[in-house]
Amino acid sequence: MEFKISNKAKTVTLALIVIGAVFMGIGIAFNMGHGEHFGTRFLVGALSNAFFYFSIGLGALFFLALQYATETGWYATVKRVIEAVAGFLPYGIGLMVLILVVISIMDGAHIYTWMDPEVVAHDEMIQEKSAYLNMIFFWIRTVAYMAIYYIFWNGFKKRSLEEDRVGGTDIHFKNYKKGALFLVFFSVFSSTSSWDWIMSIDVHWFSTLFGWYTFAGMWVSTMVVLVLLVLYLKKLGYLEKVNDSHIHDLGKWTFATSFLWSYLWFSQFMLIWYANIPEEVTYYINRIENFKVLYFTMFIINFAFPMLILMSRDAKRNAGILTFVGLIILSGHWVDAYIMFAGGSLGALAEIGCLEIGMALLLGGAFIRIILMNLSKAPLMPVNHPFLDESLHHEI
Repeated sequence: MEFKISNKAKTVTLALIVIGAVFMGIGIAFNMGHGEHFGTRFLVGALSNAFFYFSIGLGALFFLALQYATETGWYATVKRVIEAVAGFLPYGIGLMVLILVVISIMDGAHIYTWMDPEVVAHDEMIQEKSAYLNMIFFWIRTVAYMAIYYIFWNGFKKRSLEEDRVGGTDIHFKNYKKGALFLVFFSVFSSTSSWDWIMSIDVHWFSTLFGWYTFAGMWVSTMVVLVLLVLYLKKLGYLEKVNDSHIHDLGKWTFATSFLWSYLWFSQFMLIWYANIPEEVTYYINRIENFKVLYFTMFIINFAFPMLILMSRDAKRNAGILTFVGLIILSGHWVDAYIMFAGGSLGALAEIGCLEIGMALLLGGAFIRIILMNLSKAPLMPVNHPFLDESLHHEI
């Protein structure tokens, strides 16, 4: 069945974009007189929002490659949904690169202090890290990340459509090999890119768990978007072959990845806080003092809601419960992304106001619209996937 974007969906996404633009305008009007601080706040908001939506597209590409590499059968009926979310990746790449270029031109814009020659000249610790944290090597890595992600995404997309036309198993085994290869790149890039784009903001601090922590937040956000999208399509009468067992599996992935993120959050916090080494614990002191209740509330929500509500089998099959919990989790991880970027750059001056919310709504509306457009470009049900029959008879 071919998907068509409804007029209601067009209106809602346009409304999100317009409301987001209005909120941004209000935020800009009230903060323009704050000089350099406003410029830094604007770029931090733009960068954290761009990364949040970019990471969901990247998470979908990772999840697709994972299914190929493990030759999973159940996912075939929701494959096009995963591909549609991954299809945001080129737009996310463009937005991330644009913002990073602007920040680089501004010598870090008080976000990446290691980009500012004057700061580096008076900071021995940054100088010791300069073999890795320098502008040329930073952009070599960034271009490499984005190029690899785009090449794999484009390849998976083309082969998926080709498989519908020609059938057989040759394309499947090619995807199997490419999926495994992508996971090798991703296992390295997912960590190093989080060091480059996020951890280097707190340039004097590092954590060996940070890459995994960022990846877990990406993964759970992606699973929430996937389950919400499947439920939306089911509500409209699409994806008739997707049954409660498929939705249950997506719910289990959401439950599991939420616990993975919670485990990594607590592990990183507990080890650093207990060791109480000044150059390590300062990361948390900064966030606890400046974000107060918000920081721990974000953790409790992202941990407690899935644990208390999604524990049962029936809850993972209930559209209303999954939607409610999913939206709560997604909001919590948006806050987490903002705190990661703003904590080390804005510190006590960080706040979530009209500007940040406006950016989230504007990009969120565009994000949803692009995904719906991607869904309309190919049949919702793959035709010749070798595991399609297994997926159609999936029962747990």
